[in-house]
Amino acid sequence: MANSKYEYVKSFEVEDEVMPPNLIVVHIDGRDFRRFSEVHEFEKPNDEKALNLMNQCAMAVLEEYPDIVFSYGYGDEYSFVLKKTSKFYQRRSSKISSVVVSFFTSVYVTKWKEFFPLKELRYPPSFLSQIVCCASLEILQAYLAWRQRDCHVQNQYNTCFWELVKKGGKTEMEAQEILKYAKEQDRNELLHQQFGINYNGTLALFRQGTCIFKTEVEDIVKYNEDGTPVKRLRRKAGIFRSENIAGRRFWNAHASLLKELGNFSEDCFKTNPDYIRSFLFESKLMPSTWIVIRIDGCHFHRFADVHEFSKPNDKQALGLMNLCAVAVLEEFHDIVFCYGVSDEYSFVLKKDSQLYQRRASKIVSAIVSFFSSMYVMKWKDVFWKKELKYPPSFDGRAVCYPSNEILQDYLAWRQVDCHINNQYNTCFWSLVKSGKSKSEAQNYLKVSFWSQYVYSVLTHLCGKLA
Repeated sequence: MANSKYEYVKSFEVEDEVMPPNLIVVHIDGRDFRRFSEVHEFEKPNDEKALNLMNQCAMAVLEEYPDIVFSYGYGDEYSFVLKKTSKFYQRRSSKISSVVVSFFTSVYVTKWKEFFPLKELRYPPSFLSQIVCCASLEILQAYLAWRQRDCHVQNQYNTCFWELVKKGGKTEMEAQEILKYAKEQDRNELLHQQFGINYNGTLALFRQGTCIFKTEVEDIVKYNEDGTPVKRLRRKAGIFRSENIAGRRFWNAHASLLKELGNFSEDCFKTNPDYIRSFLFESKLMPSTWIVIRIDGCHFHRFADVHEFSKPNDKQALGLMNLCAVAVLEEFHDIVFCYGVSDEYSFVLKKDSQLYQRRASKIVSAIVSFFSSMYVMKWKDVFWKKELKYPPSFDGRAVCYPSNEILQDYLAWRQVDCHINNQYNTCFWSLVKSGKSKSEAQNYLKVSFWSQYVYSVLTHLCGKLA
């Protein structure tokens, strides 16, 4: 960040570190996915392709972030567990939550055509995310048992519901009424007696959900001159299923889980959802204050290099960022203003906004996820000759500013930062194009980075290059 008289506004940023020894779980959930599944005509009660797409996204997340050592998902949700010693993003809740949901969303859009080659992605999918702080391994065990139990209950209900509608001739309202007070055993009997379905014989993917974590497997690393393969043990993410992922038998059978998280000493038979929800790392933003959501590209220096963005500025890349910001304003009506530069954007919500009851994680994740989704979807509209080589990601944070004056100073700070950074970068790349090495250009500008001096250097070089 550039130094300026407006830097005091950084003092309004609240640290949100998840203190050790809490285990960090990132829970993501589809945002309005009931409508999304209807618009895209997903099969009911389960769409195998849609679930496999979710699983591939989770697989990509584990490959991208080594600190994530276990994940479990079903339907439109996934939970990612970080190793107990993790220092990922200094354990800052907003950073971890936003970057994971952003990358997951980008992969979802990127891989859509692999799973739905004949279906157009009609509008950007997005996900919400939040952090669960598990104070002990026993809390994590209870959390996983709760999520798998929820998978079973929802899937059993939905299976009954859609059988009654599709084959039983019932209306959706009639099906709801029939199942209103039905218990687990009642639903099993209904499926068996009326439709000849053994629920326990249905796909484990639907009933049990999916675990993804890394194990050591033999992998071919090269071939000898005679053509024989050379194999080495490598850690690779794989898919696993079990009727009880929180049980000792499943958990303790995998060395990687024991090493990174610990062992379960007892089986978990009962869960109290309200108790587990108390471990949600959640903060409500102060009422009657301006909420600013600032998102920032993750490792965009590398992203820009790989995709050969023009230096010091790529008009197409900036145009793509602006297109995404416009889409965010159209999607979230509580946003009244936004300002962007380079690979960052700040979105200002009105002071009396009640978006997601002012819960920071939901607001940040919804905006970051939607922005990421739009970035991938609009890529070809802007870079029609360039392939998107890997999914981009963004992180985000929420900051409250109590007065109009402080909000104005925040925006002034970001614009001053834009000016100084862009001035420096313009000089730097002009020096490089004139024949200096990057190291020489850095040293040349480091000695005396006064605004007037830089301006004179820029003027001189531009005239020379012309």
